Amino acid sequence: MTSISRARGAGLPVAVWAVTRAVVLLCVLRVLVLPGPDVTTDVSVIYQGWFEVLKTGTFPLDDVTWQYPPAAALAVLAPGLLPLDYAPAFYALVLAADAAALALFLRAGRRPGHRPAGAWVWIVGVALLGPTAYARYDLLVTAVAAAALFAAVRRPRVAGALVAFGALLKVWPVLLLTGAALRGRRAGALWRSAAGSAAGLTLFFVAAAPGALAFLTFQRDRGTEIESLGALVFHVARHYGWNGQVLLNYGSVEFLGPGVPLVSTLALALSVVALGWLVLWRVHARERTPATLCDAAFTATLLFTTTSRVISPQYMLWLVGLAAVCMTVRSSRQAPAAVLVLLATGVTLLEFPVGFAHVVASDLHGIALLALRNGLLVAASLLACRRLWTSTRGPGHGLPGSVELIAARTATGDSAAPLTAPAAASHRPATDG
Repeated sequence: MTSISRARGAGLPVAVWAVTRAVVLLCVLRVLVLPGPDVTTDVSVIYQGWFEVLKTGTFPLDDVTWQYPPAAALAVLAPGLLPLDYAPAFYALVLAADAAALALFLRAGRRPGHRPAGAWVWIVGVALLGPTAYARYDLLVTAVAAAALFAAVRRPRVAGALVAFGALLKVWPVLLLTGAALRGRRAGALWRSAAGSAAGLTLFFVAAAPGALAFLTFQRDRGTEIESLGALVFHVARHYGWNGQVLLNYGSVEFLGPGVPLVSTLALALSVVALGWLVLWRVHARERTPATLCDAAFTATLLFTTTSRVISPQYMLWLVGLAAVCMTVRSSRQAPAAVLVLLATGVTLLEFPVGFAHVVASDLHGIALLALRNGLLVAASLLACRRLWTSTRGPGHGLPGSVELIAARTATGDSAAPLTAPAAASHRPATDG
């Protein structure tokens, strides 16, 4: 009976997922055509070009648009395993990863201490980004990241391996460790697995083909991408005589000219400030909840995405995936920030591809879309920081029972255990570590 009720409960989200993904597939297959540039050229031209190079046994050493860690080669090569042309095979691969992620959220949502809201965030968020969600390999990375967070408590070694693999796909999943405990048996297993897997996989790729680490230098001379927070300065400055240029550079449309290096440096400085805040939070955090790991990962990824000199549309998938994990855990306090991320994702579709010509032209319409999207990201970042800070300050700053709880943890030898009450410990939610 339970299985039947669960199947019925999953029926509506699966149906909505199927309808929305059918529309996305029709878009990437060019049956339905949105205004603006063709988002699928990254797959049919760039990825397929890399595929041809990778098949020869080397990384794309002469292509500065190859700015990804070595495991990205697996995502690029995988479509070749299917009996389809490259682009349709790639979309089929992303569709499969999308379905696996949905199954993951639906399953996690049935566990004690969890809820099905995360599955809905995933369904809606990916749909709001439109065809870009399927025309990049970021959805695959996000699915790996979500799996790592859900595995962290029950299977810390698996979680560590997934974090390492995700980081070697696209670097940012290393931020999943932002809220991970530093001491304790499970914490030790997580960190050792992450470090060992990262080292082993890196050595494998270095030995397998030349150029595995070329991505480390290929982004060195990038400008400020026109969709980033700092780019708003130049969008406005163009109306007051700024004589820089908008050019396709390092695989994205960027501002190049006077003042761009300074703004890029300021963006890096903001990222350093974000890192400093995260360190400060770690130092002052007094209490861990079942949601600390996912809340911290979401907050850290928000901060580094918002302050980056590049905010490509597909980056929103990272935030949608982590927001969905947070919304799956009942004790998470990141719901308001998650809502802002969904709104920002919807605006991103209007900005790219629909209104990209306005963005490139820096007209009022384009500036308004960028200001709205980036403003929502800034607001989400600040709100996520505040809620992460307050959720880990401890139960009432000395209310009866807090000292006893800390003493009990210390006595168990797992002082950084993520669960904060006997009831939570009995359920062992799989989202913290």
